[in-house]
Amino acid sequence: MFRPNPFPLPDEGAMEGFLVLSNGTIYSGALRGAQRPASGEVIFNTAMTGYQEILTDPSYKGQIVTMTYPHIGNYGTNAEDLESRRPFAAGLIVKELCPVPSNWRANESLDDYLKRAGISCLEGIDTRALVSALRDRGAMPGLIAPAEGADLQALRREAASLPVMEGMNLARDVTVDKAYRWEDIEPSRNGARYRFKVVAYDFGLKYNIARMLAARGIDVEVVPCGTSAEDVLARKPDGVFLSNGPGDPEPVREGAEAVRKLLGRVPIFGICLGHQILGLALGGKTYKLKFGHHGANHPVGDLKTGRIEITSHNHGFAVDEASLPPTVRVTHRSLNDTCVEGIESLAYPAFSVQYHPEASPGPHDAAYLFDRFVKMMEERDGR
Repeated sequence: MFRPNPFPLPDEGAMEGFLVLSNGTIYSGALRGAQRPASGEVIFNTAMTGYQEILTDPSYKGQIVTMTYPHIGNYGTNAEDLESRRPFAAGLIVKELCPVPSNWRANESLDDYLKRAGISCLEGIDTRALVSALRDRGAMPGLIAPAEGADLQALRREAASLPVMEGMNLARDVTVDKAYRWEDIEPSRNGARYRFKVVAYDFGLKYNIARMLAARGIDVEVVPCGTSAEDVLARKPDGVFLSNGPGDPEPVREGAEAVRKLLGRVPIFGICLGHQILGLALGGKTYKLKFGHHGANHPVGDLKTGRIEITSHNHGFAVDEASLPPTVRVTHRSLNDTCVEGIESLAYPAFSVQYHPEASPGPHDAAYLFDRFVKMMEERDGR
């Protein structure tokens, strides 16, 4: 199926481009940003804002992100709203890309930022039709390509041969090369003394997670995803944090193996991929969701309190509740599709959530999770 662009190109002379899905469907639009070929799993995100945080979240490694909100880029980009050392998303798809931002914090337009980052953006396609297709058929591989000189049948064959997300250990591609302290990235403003030391596994760590830990008096040391449990314990941490990250959790075997050895030795808190890795370490399994959860407005139920949290999500996999042993309890559940959004161990001081409490869409509905981690370390330390 070929879906021509139902809207005029944004300006005269714009380069035409295609989105080609692995099922053979082709959408046409205008190429923006880097204007070069890109490939990845095509997903959709329902957030109205936060496009810069999405692009720089390592969890989006290997994904082309379709924004469902029709007008993207209106507040530009800036140097402060980065979630990692560089952008990791494979590509961006929008209905309309704002050419001139209007915000006092903006340093440059989104288009200029994408050009500098080497990320291609396809603008002007019918994003409603694309999202409907992804909801019906599931997230699937796809590619963005310039239309000039393109062989549509060759592009279809290339898209059909793209790898799927299952089986990909992308944490290895986004993790840091060597350990570092968060204090070296963002020094404490008030010079406060740290109460605890936490070793954070970087499976794709977002900066605001480290920032929220540090704000609670925690000295955060970030280590590569392949760091052994023995190496972590040698650093004498008060707790261990398991970060978010991209790809399939099951191939990240080194992470689950390390966590198994750490269980019972130190309190453990995991978010997103870290939640899935904790689930695997505790004896559970994970599975691929049809089109995943990607957005900043997902309702989650806290099964302990009955409260509802408005949360930020970015995950294509989930913990299989039926696979969890009796020593693991489900603590949070998605109110959209009932999938597991939080677990805790009944045998060890360890818990995790699938969603992103540091993203604060509620805005503070889930901040208590960081305080819970601190309380765990206080109880272990006898404070």
